[in-house]
Amino acid sequence: MKRGASAGANKVREPKPSGKPVNASRSEMAEVVLPADTNPLGKLLGGHVMHLVDVAAAMAASRHANSYVVTASVDSIDFRNPINVGELVILKSQVNRVFNTSMEVGVEVFSENTLTGERRQTTTAYVTFVALDEFTRRPKPAPPLILRTSEEKRRWQEAGERRKVRLALRGKKGRQ
Repeated sequence: MKRGASAGANKVREPKPSGKPVNASRSEMAEVVLPADTNPLGKLLGGHVMHLVDVAAAMAASRHANSYVVTASVDSIDFRNPINVGELVILKSQVNRVFNTSMEVGVEVFSENTLTGERRQTTTAYVTFVALDEFTRRPKPAPPLILRTSEEKRRWQEAGERRKVRLALRGKKGRQ
């Protein structure tokens, strides 16, 4: 090393991963709502829906990053309609945007009445994950997102706006 060179010059940098399209990590899962997971009114417990949202979102984030991921934050979770015992709960998730080591994943939850085939959207959530290195368990860069459709581009743009709000709120919490 030359004299006067930066001490950081010896750092090994990971190569920037190549991009991946949204559909490469899009995920879906479903399960039957059983009585043990419902309240006394026969509706799926909100906490159970939150758990399923986290699992479905982690599937998409892990597929995109090809690595372990951890939940960093949940922006919001909106419950619009109940899910009844005996119905299917269906979760669809996709990476909306990659920032560097973090990714926003959108999750939509639906109920399906198996007798009538009626499907209703019940819940929407936005979850942020951080990609982790397999060995060091430290944050690592996630592959850039390749956007192909106008819907993917819209979701990417909206994810950037949500991130601004997230970071602003984090700053306010640190000052309290």
